[in-house]
Amino acid sequence: MVGIGVIGFGYWGPNLARNFSQTDGFELRWIVDEREGRRETARRQYPNVQLSANVDGLLADPDVDAVVISTPTNSHYSLAMRALEAGKHVLVEKPMTTTGAEGRKLVEEARRRGLVLLVDHTFIYTPAVRRIRQLVQSGEVGELLYYDSTRINLGLFQHDVDVLWDLAVHDLSILSFLVDEAPIAVSAVGKSHVAGAPENIAYLTLVFDGAMIAHINVNWLAPVKIRRTIIGGSRKMIVYDDLEPSEKIKIYDKGVDVAETPDEVLMMRVNYRIGDMWAPNLENAEALRVEAGHFLDCIRNGVAPETSGEVGLRVVKVLEAATLSMRLNGCAINVDTLEPKDATP
Repeated sequence: MVGIGVIGFGYWGPNLARNFSQTDGFELRWIVDEREGRRETARRQYPNVQLSANVDGLLADPDVDAVVISTPTNSHYSLAMRALEAGKHVLVEKPMTTTGAEGRKLVEEARRRGLVLLVDHTFIYTPAVRRIRQLVQSGEVGELLYYDSTRINLGLFQHDVDVLWDLAVHDLSILSFLVDEAPIAVSAVGKSHVAGAPENIAYLTLVFDGAMIAHINVNWLAPVKIRRTIIGGSRKMIVYDDLEPSEKIKIYDKGVDVAETPDEVLMMRVNYRIGDMWAPNLENAEALRVEAGHFLDCIRNGVAPETSGEVGLRVVKVLEAATLSMRLNGCAINVDTLEPKDATP
């Protein structure tokens, strides 16, 4: 059995604790939360699990092989580093860290110690996103042209991160899963409508080296909850609605065929292609259960994590560039150098 401890039993921690406690091969041994009320709730649900207000006992326990971190983002780096230094495998909630520099240190520490560092980009483990990846990799969609996402709702307002780090992080992880290349530049604008609070609405555009472009609309101040993404390919298009109870993915055999000969280009010859729509059947699997099984496989069998520390770092670097772009009123920022795009060679 792989002994595991969960740090943080607030909003997301209970879901993680439940899935790891119910996954064969794991033994939930510790739950840590500094709030007495949350520890009392955990005690009622897991009477045989050790509880603590601090991480010292968990990290010193030789029977704990792995640690799950579900705490505010600004504590991820220090807790994950302590866990790695204690020789524990780590699963850390998204986003992995608050800066790229912190992310790189975690990746290097995990690599140096031969430990698994997996980031809880939960959507990657959903049947819907995994099927979309299959469609993209099989070539059925064709060359990816655009990714357009709307991820809005009323609240929950966060105090430690803005709406990009809270909501856009999901789309950035999905994009990283679907597209082999990383964006070369990002542009973002956002506003805070609550005094002293982070931005609650933002629009993010990502530019890639090829034909691909992505746009993400995130908002905590919307009257309705929408989780809809349109993925356009040269052959087919996908509409992914995470709130749909049954047909989360719809594939449309629609698009345009653009003329390529010089005479047809002069005539602006564009042929519209209109075909069938179909919705694939998706398995009924809880994403966190899939993720827990994958984490176990990584620990036991050395399987490379699908949402590795490197993936988490790529997402953080884009968020870091987007934050800078917002401060500069939407100026395009080079993701690798964190400099305005026009100033780079």
